[in-house]
Amino acid sequence: MTSTLNADPAELAKFSDLAHRWWDMDGEFRPLHQINPLRLEWINGLCPIKGQQVLDVGCGGGILADAMARCGAQVTGIDLAGKALRVAQLHAMEAQTPNVQYQEVSVEALAQQQPQSFDVVTCMEMLEHVPDPASVVRACAALVKPGGWVFFSTLNRNPKSFLLAIVGAEYVLNLLPRGTHEFAKMVRPSELAAYCRSVDLDLRSTRGMAYNPLTRRYWLNTDTSVNYLFATQKPGNGSR
Repeated sequence: MTSTLNADPAELAKFSDLAHRWWDMDGEFRPLHQINPLRLEWINGLCPIKGQQVLDVGCGGGILADAMARCGAQVTGIDLAGKALRVAQLHAMEAQTPNVQYQEVSVEALAQQQPQSFDVVTCMEMLEHVPDPASVVRACAALVKPGGWVFFSTLNRNPKSFLLAIVGAEYVLNLLPRGTHEFAKMVRPSELAAYCRSVDLDLRSTRGMAYNPLTRRYWLNTDTSVNYLFATQKPGNGSR
């Protein structure tokens, strides 16, 4: 058992300070609200989640977890930012979202408590905020059932992503609060693929995400040079 949490206190404080803004559609988390339908449609297209046991790792204020529950999944959202979790719980109560629960627990601790408990695990926009992303991938692989799916999204680490995701998004377009992302923590697709291979997660699909600042529209494409998504599957129980 690890003796230290795989979390950056400054990152947790940052998202806790913004917790009350999670469900403000025009606030700091507007991009998450805008990309959420794209993420959900992609996940649901590869692995229909209705009736499935789904874990959302690093769920924050519950934007994706809430949407997946409304699609008929049995959803557990976990995070270490307590204020954000309380916002997620309050939103679920106010919106009367069925079949969603939230826990303040690390993914590594939950992997020890409930191995192979979930049909689907999602870990979106989180790997670039933790000290050890490989540890998160390893825990996600432990939590999913054989044949189950694990979905990741994160930011590539290269000059283009620095210009677009940090300089552009945070300082020019003000899409995100300044300091949201740290270049050194971004994860190259080759690195994430290696983490997945090391824990027997087979890469099934990749997507990139693009944004037009004039139309304020996001869409999925094949360009993984900045924002990208991975769909992986654990072998077993009829997986391809």
